[in-house]
Amino acid sequence: MPHAAFWLIFSELCFASMGAAIKALDGELPNEMTVFLRNLLGMALILPWLLRKGGSGLRTRVFPLHLLRSLAGLAAMYCFFYALANIELAQAVILKMTAPLFIPLVAWAWLAESVRWPVRFAIVIGFVGVGMIVRPDFHGLDPIMLIALGGGLFAALAKVTVRRLSATEPGSRTVAWFAVIGTVVSAIPAYLVWYMPSQQAWLWIGVISVSATAGQLSMTRAYGLAPAGQVAPFSYASVIFAASYGWLFWDERLDWLDGLGALLIFVAGVLIARRRRGPVLARNEV
Repeated sequence: MPHAAFWLIFSELCFASMGAAIKALDGELPNEMTVFLRNLLGMALILPWLLRKGGSGLRTRVFPLHLLRSLAGLAAMYCFFYALANIELAQAVILKMTAPLFIPLVAWAWLAESVRWPVRFAIVIGFVGVGMIVRPDFHGLDPIMLIALGGGLFAALAKVTVRRLSATEPGSRTVAWFAVIGTVVSAIPAYLVWYMPSQQAWLWIGVISVSATAGQLSMTRAYGLAPAGQVAPFSYASVIFAASYGWLFWDERLDWLDGLGALLIFVAGVLIARRRRGPVLARNEV
């Protein structure tokens, strides 16, 4: 258990570092290019495996599920990257952590899974926390906050789809299809706004790629060492890391409502992780 906790906390440090690098790119690159280059570098990392496997690496009988998982994950990536560039780093990370609140709802609507009363109660607690962060007023919700929440919903859909895929598909194939589809689809909007990035932008893109890859590998190791319900609470360490980056580099400060909202989302996520019948696989994090 201590080893699993260490690897999961380290993975969240990597993901928070990725988020800080994306925020540092604000104004350097449009969101479309950032998402595409993130996927392209991810594709480059998996290309040797694809070449070694040949056609067998992608052979599948459930391509529609791979397509759904990839498009949902890509949509979550667009939402999350946009939120990172336009609201406080910690707020964006907190709203990304709402995916566990949506997972039981997606599983109920799609897979007809029952949602037990403790999980329903946890979902309500979590969305009360969300309300404390987005703070709607008489003018309505901040559109960027809604985009960040949309990222949580799309991430939940992607994770439920991964669970469906895990019944017949190895994780390596799911990762490979996500890399291929994500790169091809994100190339279209990136082409429409393309220009050659500066040297500084390439540096940040490298940090994003290395951080994301290290985070995915560390997370996979953590969930391989202990059950998801035991180690999932440590994933909320990303909020601490993100808040620290935001304070150090952008003079961002969370107020007490943000802190209380984050705490309620954390409590809800822990309750859901411990009450769900089966863990939703955490690999392929966006």
